[in-house]
Parts: sequence; C-alpha cells; structure tokens
Amino acid sequence: MLVEDTQLYKFILDSGLVSKAELEEAKEETEKKGNKRLGDILVKQGKITADNLRRMEAYTLGIPFVDLKGKKIPFDTLSLIPEPIARSHNIVAFKKSEVSLEVAMLDVNDLSAIDFIKKKVRLKILPRLTDSDSIKEVLVQYQKSLKAEFGDIIQKETETLQMISEGKGEPVTEEDWKKIAEDLPVVRIVDTLIKHAVIQNASDIHIEPMEEQVLVRYRIDGLLHDAMVLPKQAGPSITARIKVLSNLKLDEKRLPQDGRFKVDMNGEKVSFRVSILPTYYGEKTVMRLLRESISGFTLEYLHFHGEGLERIHKALKQATGMILTTGPTGSGKTTTLYTMLDILNQPDVNISTIEDPIEYQMARINQTQVKPEIGFSFAQGIRTLVRQDPDIIMVGEIRDNETASLAVNAALTGHLVLSTLHTNSAAGAVPRLMDMKVEPFLLVSTINIIIGQRLVRRLTDAKEQYFLSKAEFAQLEKIVSLDRVLAALKAEKVVKPNGSWDKIPFYKAVPSGDDDGFKTRVGIHEVMEVTQSIKDLIMKNATAGEIEEQAKKEGMLTMLEDGIFKCAAGMTTIEEVLRVVTE
Repeated sequence: MLVEDTQLYKFILDSGLVSKAELEEAKEETEKKGNKRLGDILVKQGKITADNLRRMEAYTLGIPFVDLKGKKIPFDTLSLIPEPIARSHNIVAFKKSEVSLEVAMLDVNDLSAIDFIKKKVRLKILPRLTDSDSIKEVLVQYQKSLKAEFGDIIQKETETLQMISEGKGEPVTEEDWKKIAEDLPVVRIVDTLIKHAVIQNASDIHIEPMEEQVLVRYRIDGLLHDAMVLPKQAGPSITARIKVLSNLKLDEKRLPQDGRFKVDMNGEKVSFRVSILPTYYGEKTVMRLLRESISGFTLEYLHFHGEGLERIHKALKQATGMILTTGPTGSGKTTTLYTMLDILNQPDVNISTIEDPIEYQMARINQTQVKPEIGFSFAQGIRTLVRQDPDIIMVGEIRDNETASLAVNAALTGHLVLSTLHTNSAAGAVPRLMDMKVEPFLLVSTINIIIGQRLVRRLTDAKEQYFLSKAEFAQLEKIVSLDRVLAALKAEKVVKPNGSWDKIPFYKAVPSGDDDGFKTRVGIHEVMEVTQSIKDLIMKNATAGEIEEQAKKEGMLTMLEDGIFKCAAGMTTIEEVLRVVTE
C-alpha cells in the first residue's frame, strides 16, 4: 500500500505546498539515492512535515485520515490494544463495533501489528492514518485511565504493611526505618503516587496524616484535589521511603526537614522538592514537582501582549538595571524569569544565576544553588557572582535587606539584574524594597520594569458563550475600567474597531465527567515601566496606590484589567479572574 512517487509528486504539485523547483530538486535526489522515497526526502529537507506527508498519503491511497486530538476514547475500546504494543507500533484503537475495530496508526504498512491485533480481538481491523500529536494524546489516556487501577494497587499493597508502634518496647532505629522504606509494597506505593502526579500534571503532592487515615492530595492548575485516601499504617512507611529518596534523616521525627530528588519518567526528567513537617498525627510531606524539560517558552506563549510585551522587550535591551517579577508563590514568576533569560542567552554575554532551588537547567548559563545550612546564602552568592565577570545576574528571590541591597548595587555597577519579590502588585514592589532599607534614590537609578502576575485556569474548547446583562456590567465597572479594557481589545484587534461590550461574548466552563471545563493555566499580568513621573513619585515616598494610578495613566493594564481582556478573548472566565485577583 505504498504511494507511488509519481502520484505523490502530482498531488503535492496540485496542493501548492511545495514549489515545482523544490519538487524537481527532491525528485533528482531520490533518483540519485535510489532507495529513498520522494516524501521522505521532502520531510528531511524540511519542505513538508511528517504529518503533512501522512495526510497526503492517506488521501492518495483513499485511506481515511482521523484527528484524535482532544477526543476521549472509552477505556474498554482503548485497552483492546495493550499499551506496550500501542507505544512501540504507534497504533491505537478508537472505535469498536460488533464486527470491526477502527485503529489509528502512523504507518498503515505495519502489517505485523495489524495481524497481532486481529488475532487478539478477533474482529475485522480497519486501519486509519493519523498524526503524531493524536497518537501522543491517546497514549496519555492509557495512563489517565489507570487512576482506578492505581487505587487498587495502593489498597492491595497497604494491606501488607505492618503498623509500627514507637511508644512500646524497643525504639525503632534508623536501620529499621531503612528496611521498611525499601520494602517492596512501600516502593510500589510511592512510585505509583509519583507517576500518577506526573500524569495528572500536578504541581504539588500533599501526603497528610490524619487520625484514622492518610490523605493524598494533588495541586492541579492551582487547586488542591483529593487524590486518594490510604490506611493509617501506610503513613510512616511512605514518609520513610520519601526520606530515603531525598537523603534525609530517617529517625528524625521532631524537626522539619527539606530535601530533593529526581526521577526520569518516559524520558521526562522531573525534580521533586521535598518538605517534611511534624504534625499532631505524624509527619506531613509536601513535594513540589519541577519539570526540567520546560524550556523554549516565549513571552507571547506566556500570554504577554500589547504595550506590556513591548515594555519587556525594551527593558531586555538595556545593559544595566533591574527587572523584577512579583506575585505569590506558584504564580509563574520563575518561568517568566527563565523565559527572559532564554531571550538574553546569546554567545556574547555571561549569565550567572543564584537560585533556591535550580528549577530548570539551561545551557550556557552558570547556575548556582544556595545552601543556607553551610552559610551560602543569596547575599553570599551575589557577592561572589559580581567577581565572576557577569553581564547578567539572576537572583532567585529577594528575601531580606542584605540581598536587596546587594542586588541593587549589582544593577548600579553595570549589570542587568533579574529577580523576584513576594508582593501583591507591581506597584507594591517599591514600598516593599523601601521596607528592606533600600534608599529611594537607588531604586529610581536601577529599576527598569516591574511585572506583577497571577495564573488563572484556562477554559477547554467545550466552553459555552454568553453575554453580560447591563446590571452585570454595572457591577463589573465598579472594580475594573471597562473602557480601558475595550480600548486594549480594539488596539490589539481582538474585537472590531466599532465593537462594544454588548456585542462581546464571555465564556463559562462546561464540565464533563472528570473534566471540570478547565485545562492548564494562563498568565494575567501588569507591566509597570519606571518612567520619569514614577521616579518622581518614588522620590516623594508615594504609596503603592499613587504609583499604580500614575502607571495606569501611562497605559499600564492592571492584572484585573488584563484578566477581563483574556475573558473577552475566550481564554478564561470572569469568576476565575476574580477568584485569583482578590482585591
């Protein structure tokens, strides 16, 4: 069932995807190489993608092409093909009738896979071509459907665990704990919890001991969800296993401990930052998941736009000064910093960072981890970095007066400094730095821009459109300037030049099954450029409110306004924005 090169040549020429000259060049190469096909040569040269080639072949052969992206396949159909076969042969079952099974694959000439499935299911196999993204998405569904099976595994394994009593008889030694932590049931349970969290795209795992049971919760898209409840006796063993992975003291149960470890899942490296805290019913464990493969983002991908985006690019062209990102824990500040570092990461500059922890590893950037337990703090790190001839310094977080003072001085002495600060708004960063004993004249000499940000949950494609009533607009107008938002929507051509609020739809989530109508998150931002007028206000010790008012006059969209902008663009809901940006 191979497509003849002559058929493919004619089809590509008719489609206009590749010019005749390029086609002729590829055809000549196939004739030279003899064993190479035209389609493969065009893909290798980057003239067409592998998925485009599959679509063309499907059309030429008369085989239906199926797009499975965003499609939920019933698990009883999906599981007809075992997961290892599906992965190794890129073939998935997606539709079953009484007499036939439709399978989507990347290579319809893989007759051995078709034959194996036919013998296994005893149905007529109907092959369909699909693209690699569809196969990837469906393969993830195998794992998501394992949720129920995970529950069974954990239930079965916890039944074999013995409850350990520390109050009676001999005390439990570190050696005893080590044996318990390496016991097969405990290893399986912890591996299962970690695998499940990675599949679910969780940012944190909470393992909380209670009076009668152990509660496991995952933070997904910013919200905590109950994942599973385990018997009480599982708690100490699971904590011991996590301590072994994190290289922590097994017999220390009275003091908090912090550690980290790394796992490799299906080729994806995930780091875990571990915090263990003694509570009334035992030790509570929280693990933060950091995916090291997350890189190559752009500011546009993070949903910066319009005037704010221009201001950031302008600040990144400066050779000296400070760029600050602000917001609470888990608001995406570090991802924004790394994205800016990625833009700045050119062969002619030396970039050094001091972080706690190193969240993403980046090529050609010198990254250093602070170690407070041996006296290596952010302040000590900055002092050393400025002697390392850097052009750009990234300080993970400004936490205290000494770090603030050294970061400002580094910006004054010819370096571009990027850092984060825990404040509620961009304007709030100024009084916060003054509280850290940084003089106003130093702030106006160094700060280029301050970015405030939050993350809101993003709607899936199944969203429902609606229009706000006049009363609802009146309520919204009390907390946000709709005129400013509408002007921004028109300026960026999201709505027509003659658009008005009564014609602009908003959206609400449509839950279905396990899906609550939201998937992943999107950033809402405010980007405050420190202009001359704002510098004058800083020198007069103005409040955060006065600084923000001036920034708004100079065109800054606040986080709330940017949130409503993204609601009108169909990304999220008004309720979600108001939940995250609490006044």
